[in-house]
Amino acid sequence: MSLVQTYRKPKVFGLTVLAALVLGALAGWLGKGTWLAPVLAWIGSNFTKLLQLTVIPLVFTAIVVGIASLRRLGGGRTAARLGGKTFLWFGITSLIAVLIGLAVGAVLKPGTGVQIEPAAGAVDKLAKRASGSWSALLDNVIPSNIFSAFTEGDVLQVVFIAVLVGFAAYALGEKAAPFTNLVHSFFDIVQKVVGWIILLAPIGIFGLIGNAVATYGNSFVRPLFSLIAAVYLGTALVLFVVYPVLLKFVGKVSPVEFFRRSWTAIQFAFVSRSSGATLPLSRKAATDLGVSQEYANFAVPLGTTTKMDGCAAVYPAVATIFIANLFGIQLSVWQYVGIVAVAVFGAFATAGTTGWYTMLTLTLGVIGLPPQVIATGVAVVYAIDPILDMIRTATNVAGQITVPVLVARSENLIDDGAPAEKELVNA
Repeated sequence: MSLVQTYRKPKVFGLTVLAALVLGALAGWLGKGTWLAPVLAWIGSNFTKLLQLTVIPLVFTAIVVGIASLRRLGGGRTAARLGGKTFLWFGITSLIAVLIGLAVGAVLKPGTGVQIEPAAGAVDKLAKRASGSWSALLDNVIPSNIFSAFTEGDVLQVVFIAVLVGFAAYALGEKAAPFTNLVHSFFDIVQKVVGWIILLAPIGIFGLIGNAVATYGNSFVRPLFSLIAAVYLGTALVLFVVYPVLLKFVGKVSPVEFFRRSWTAIQFAFVSRSSGATLPLSRKAATDLGVSQEYANFAVPLGTTTKMDGCAAVYPAVATIFIANLFGIQLSVWQYVGIVAVAVFGAFATAGTTGWYTMLTLTLGVIGLPPQVIATGVAVVYAIDPILDMIRTATNVAGQITVPVLVARSENLIDDGAPAEKELVNA
């Protein structure tokens, strides 16, 4: 199957989502005060409910699978050292990227200008966690009943349980293999269900945006543009500042040479919105920069599944601030720490938990936002996701090429003369 055939449907779907955004805004503007407004509200509400169904199982399974999968770092000494350095740089660059995302979010304040009122129950939970002593906070986080955390939809308590279960499975190793395989299967099932629900996104976004415009007027559109600006600025700083600096001073590679060798891959990632489809180009860019073929064959595919500074670091940070501002929620210092922790964790979890949807849902859950707020917030940002996904993916791919260069330099696995020699042969 050709690349054009592979990406025809996703491109059409992305255009459909954007069309739903425009048509929904138009319907909300025309339907304000008419029978159409409650219809739009009903459509948006039911789409949000469908997303809300997946929040608890997605957060639980993603954390358990992510922690248990850390055992994959084992192996021979050389493989372990290379794997360890690779994941260390994954973590370092993710930390830098998420801090940039938080800084951009704090400066630009995306989502301000209009405030959506969350459900009463959500407000009560947020107020309860935002005040009180450390002991009161722990009382809220630690469930008295393992089942009530799931049935009552307390995401933070589910996170606590998932972390305990994940580390227990990690400690037991092979003894827990049947359980971790079961959870992994459940994780795949949840992702499949999410995929089906996402197919309804154009309809749901039509209702959500229409209802928002009908309720809040044109002022709702401005926060969406502020999110686009913040995400593009944050990812651009990582792509054009952070990576070149690391390559120059750590990888001893000219940033100009890096972009010359990798620009085709970055451009294709921007257009295709897929790190996986860009993999052959990413691997070629790494080897053209002198990275040994053997290490490139290991590090670049690994990065394709877990090294996503755009989707899993910058974007969750900015989008979380956006959603908090949209609902008038003041984030605490520890909630910001939670955003950072999830981004770094995503760099080490090799179980495919770093897609933007999972990482954003996980981030919002870890900082304690209720399922109603999470589902509504995720549904709103999905309306402009095709626009955001292009720059996120381009940043992901650039990072997937950068880290192998940094590690290869430290291990003497890079040949500075390789690109020139290849050009002479080709000539």
